[in-house]
Amino acid sequence: MSKLLSALVVVVLALSGCGTAASSDGPVVLKVGDQKGGSKALLTAAGLLDDFPHEIEWSTFTSGPPLLEAASAGAIDVGGVGNTPPIFAAAANAKIAAVYSAKGNVEGDALLVPSDSSLQTVQDLKGRGIAVAKGSSAHGQVLLTLAAAGLTTDDVTLNFLQPSDAYSAFTQRRVDAWAVWDPYTAQAQLEAGARVLTDGRGKSNGYTFQVAGRAALDSPGKSEAVKEFVKRIARAQRWADTHREEWAQAWAAETGLKVEVARAAVERGGDLPVKLDDAVIASEQELADAFTADGTLPGKVDFRQFVDTRFQGELS
Repeated sequence: MSKLLSALVVVVLALSGCGTAASSDGPVVLKVGDQKGGSKALLTAAGLLDDFPHEIEWSTFTSGPPLLEAASAGAIDVGGVGNTPPIFAAAANAKIAAVYSAKGNVEGDALLVPSDSSLQTVQDLKGRGIAVAKGSSAHGQVLLTLAAAGLTTDDVTLNFLQPSDAYSAFTQRRVDAWAVWDPYTAQAQLEAGARVLTDGRGKSNGYTFQVAGRAALDSPGKSEAVKEFVKRIARAQRWADTHREEWAQAWAAETGLKVEVARAAVERGGDLPVKLDDAVIASEQELADAFTADGTLPGKVDFRQFVDTRFQGELS
């Protein structure tokens, strides 16, 4: 009988050991959502990807809103977006949290018109059609740009199109203006002769975020991988700011952009890490409240509830 008990103890201990030697899910695979010329291109150029301690599975999205839908559903663990997608995700009570913030030059966040357009001021947009990706940072900029000119979204027609479709609509004159961000802004300027009617200066807060799914943050293994990922994003952004020509060449090679397009976007200045603090949260809350007042969002969003600052001490 004692031999049987001893054997059972050995089996139980062996099974327990298996449980603690590795996570229940095995090696961590970090699922990252990316956009054209985004995190993968940046980390690769900065030399910070080859020795990443976990396998990364990349998924590419055309803009922030579908990326955050995937994060909320657990299809990806983390991904980079502009200032507006987290607000729309929060309004939908998505299972996400902003875990990292950066601030960029908003000159490349532009409202574009054809070079020969009769439109000269934002007020001239009244009654016109604007292409924009719904819930994107450009959507937020349109709202704030119109408000600064005494207009609302009721005064224009918003054509909700992802960048690739919007580019076609813009070049074929099916819309009067296009609200978008770099590198699409630089591409439209250099390849389609687009003219900047106005840009984000004085309107957009310029924030970008790395946003993680709650499921990933609740997993110790995934959470550690997300922390390492955002630490490297911070290092890569600082590298890109001090190696602009090198970054432009790498960005072009990674995305298929013309070098001239990449260089024009890079020279406007990239994103640099900022602490995800009360000032960032307050600025995002102001933007969320503007969407609520406009009627674009059905109710008030408490942005703070969709922020997780656990990694801030690691990002200096």
